[in-house]
Amino acid sequence: MNRKELIYRIKEKKSFLCVGLDPDIDRIPSKEGDPVDRILSFNKQVIDATRDYCVAYKPNTAFYEMYGAAGWQVLEETIAYIGPEHFVIADAKRGDIGNTSKKYAHAFFNTLKADAVTVAPYMGIDSVAPFLEYEGHWVVLLGLTSNVGSLDFQNQILDSGEKLFERVLRHSSNWGSPENMMYVVGATHPESFKDIRKILPEHFLLVPGIGSQGGDFDAVCRYGMNRDIGLLINVSRGILYPNNSEEAWLDAIIQSAKQYSQRMSKWV
Repeated sequence: MNRKELIYRIKEKKSFLCVGLDPDIDRIPSKEGDPVDRILSFNKQVIDATRDYCVAYKPNTAFYEMYGAAGWQVLEETIAYIGPEHFVIADAKRGDIGNTSKKYAHAFFNTLKADAVTVAPYMGIDSVAPFLEYEGHWVVLLGLTSNVGSLDFQNQILDSGEKLFERVLRHSSNWGSPENMMYVVGATHPESFKDIRKILPEHFLLVPGIGSQGGDFDAVCRYGMNRDIGLLINVSRGILYPNNSEEAWLDAIIQSAKQYSQRMSKWV
């Protein structure tokens, strides 16, 4: 899915919701049967329940890789089940030397048929460039992540006075373009969005950290939007596991996704 198509989907649905498909076997309602079969069934039910309210899905590959070949099969079937009407981000956080990155790019774009893959930038351009060779596909570069540990390195102030993540954003923005690169910016850093938009006025931002991590939804929208909306706000646990009850769990998922979508419609 290219940028024009993504923007069309957002404006058509009046939503920029991305649903994170992070199936935790200990939390999904079904308690009987083979784990990978339960995960696939759960994913399909979640997708059917939420597809009217979101424009994207983000399966975190760790939740599938842990089951080996069977888990990869579930991931492949999940992406196929989503179909072409939604933007699919493989949240794999890859980052390696160029030759290895070529194989990763092939795996996620040609084999799994994802639209985008998350990539770590700290090995430099030769580790990212192979992903950018695929027309119609995207790199989602880790910019400023939502975890507490982001303070360890990403926010360190350099001799130039800029923060490390700001240097990464400026330098890497020349590797691709707003047509094939997005950036991960955590909602737990709402004060940073205004400055980030000065560095990246046109790029889409994938925003985790809303929901369970307590990110400020309104601040993200206020300071993070651009003329094309320019945001994909990801919610994983806040939609997949909206309550602890095994009864009416699917209705709870629908209501959670619907509520996020309705909040977003006021900004589109």
